[in-house]
Amino acid sequence: MNKSLGDRKDLALLEFRGTDRYYLSPELEEIVNISIAMEKPLLLSGEAGTGKTQLAFEIARALGLQMEIARCKSTFQGEELCYVYDTVLRLNDSRFGTDQRDVNNIWDYLRFGPIGRAFRAEEKRVLLLDEIDKTDSDTQDNLLDVLEDCSFVIREINYLVRAKHKPIILITSNAKRELSDPFLRRCFCHFIPFPTEEEMEKIVRLHFPHLDQDLLVRALDVFYHLRQQGLEKPPATAEFLDWLSALERSSQLPKRDKIPFLGTLLKRTKDILEFRNPKR
Repeated sequence: MNKSLGDRKDLALLEFRGTDRYYLSPELEEIVNISIAMEKPLLLSGEAGTGKTQLAFEIARALGLQMEIARCKSTFQGEELCYVYDTVLRLNDSRFGTDQRDVNNIWDYLRFGPIGRAFRAEEKRVLLLDEIDKTDSDTQDNLLDVLEDCSFVIREINYLVRAKHKPIILITSNAKRELSDPFLRRCFCHFIPFPTEEEMEKIVRLHFPHLDQDLLVRALDVFYHLRQQGLEKPPATAEFLDWLSALERSSQLPKRDKIPFLGTLLKRTKDILEFRNPKR
């Protein structure tokens, strides 16, 4: 059982043991806690729906920490995750005047991104860089020293921002693009495989503790059979939980050739049509 944050003298001793909403495998528990203890970024890879992003939220919830979240995009530059200097706003204020900001004070025109906010916070936070593989290699390279040293420089005033408390850094990747070797060297890395049927049953029981066992057995059989059909987008854990909720509400029992609420599992039109009209 996790001790409260107030009982901890050393935040580096924080440990995560899973929650009532998140199944934590022994291997994942081990790598999560060593990365927290050694204050190293943890890179989580695996297909969508394996709980990479949710893990960061559950760590924050369990340890009573605030979160900073960066939903990565292909247009991101590493610097803007740290800060943005709004030159246009400052120029506009210098021309037309303002009562809200001091044009002689550059700090009034700095906007800190999730990394900057996590570093400047008065307490330890969880920092999530979600889907880092959407960024290009230049962005990743720009973040190398920032994540390793937990510091960055505001170039316009040559001011060093150093983390007051090193955040717990989790980085997720769906492996859509290879990450650079220098970036990988600075992280602990863990691949989250898709849950086995046994693990999936444990996950389901966290969300549906009173679900009928016969319904669960049949649903698991149909779900894993469906995932083996070479679909363009196989259903993931989130779809399976939604489907179970619909089945429980309707009291229907699924079969491999008759799947109620197919649209809760399959999202691509091609997959739905191929299931309805299988090739002979």
